[in-house]
Amino acid sequence: MNMLTTILWFSLAISVILATASFYLPMITPNQEKLSPYECGFDPMGSARLPFSLRFFLVAILFLLFDLEIALLLPMPWADQLPDPLLTFTWASIVLTLLTLGLTYEWTQGGLEWAE
Repeated sequence: MNMLTTILWFSLAISVILATASFYLPMITPNQEKLSPYECGFDPMGSARLPFSLRFFLVAILFLLFDLEIALLLPMPWADQLPDPLLTFTWASIVLTLLTLGLTYEWTQGGLEWAE
């Protein structure tokens, strides 16, 4: 047998061994904790009518603001090669100004302060 056939048979044997081991090795012992649904840190056994946290919403908005800002700033060095780079930089400055205003609004609303 040549080398390629040997490697193929070896990889097939390893694959079968690993698939068989992954089927038989896990210890399946269901308990109350494993059978309950996972709800991102919320208690799944409590009431589903809890109010949504405003701080969590403000942090999500902050993430979106910075995400948009990074998505805008990353291609800016290539904007120099466009036919009218001044127009591109003007629009980018307008969008960055709006994002900065959004950040200051969130700051004034207390979205960046975690201590009560």
